This record gives sequence, C-alpha cells and structure tokens, in this order.
Amino acid sequence: MENTIQVTETKQLGRPVNPNSARQQRIQERLVKQEQGLLKRGRPVVEGSNRQLKLKLQEEKVNNGIELKRGRPVNPNSERQIRLSKQNSK
Repeated sequence: MENTIQVTETKQLGRPVNPNSARQQRIQERLVKQEQGLLKRGRPVVEGSNRQLKLKLQEEKVNNGIELKRGRPVNPNSERQIRLSKQNSK
C-alpha cells in the first residue's frame, strides 16, 4: 500500500492587485502610520472649549468619589412611577 498525497491547486479569486497603483500605495501608507500610532482619525480636540471644560469637571468629580447623575431625572409623581412603586410593594 502506497500512501499518496494529493495536492490540489486552487485558482486565485478576484482580479490581480497592482501594488504600484495609487490606491494600493495609499493603503500601505495608512497601514504604516497605523502601526506607528500616527494615524489621526476623527475630529481634533479643541482645548479650552466648553465641552472640554465640562468633561474635565466630570473627571474631577469621578476622581473625588462623587457619583455622576446621568440621563433624565425620574419624576416620582408620574403615572408610570406610581404604578411601578405599587408593583414593587406587592
């Protein structure tokens, strides 16, 4: 008994890539920048803006152990809250 190994060649799918095309060169440049950590994505931060001041205050509160209130405050006199409190008391 002979053990024969069958090798099947698969045909490459899609069209061939031209590594010298402008698009491929842009992709390579982007990958290199990403590896070096120089790829800038998104909108740049404006230091001293109202949003940055607000975020800084929030961060200070968290660091000082103060719990942040997030979202819309609950109205305890609303129909839904009254119904929920009755359900929980049962």
